[in-house]
Amino acid sequence: MTSGTWPLWEVFVRAKRGLSHVHAGSLHAPDREMALRNARDLYTRRQEGVSIWVVASEDITASSPDERDSFFDPAADKVYRHPTFYDVPEDVEYL
Repeated sequence: MTSGTWPLWEVFVRAKRGLSHVHAGSLHAPDREMALRNARDLYTRRQEGVSIWVVASEDITASSPDERDSFFDPAADKVYRHPTFYDVPEDVEYL
């Protein structure tokens, strides 16, 4: 098996506890274990991370930036999801 036939893996690294994982880059590896080890060596050499995720690129489905208006528009017409739609009684302290 050559590196040209190895699957592409997306690498996500969490820098500190409590923070979100952030996309760090991509790499080729023959399997998920090797992808995880290579991601550790490549993206956390200076102890920048506390957690790493590797995901096969073929398993990721994403919305297209070109379709963002039509894809996300339906959320704007649901005014009942916004707190400004409701009247809050004055005696309610925490909401």
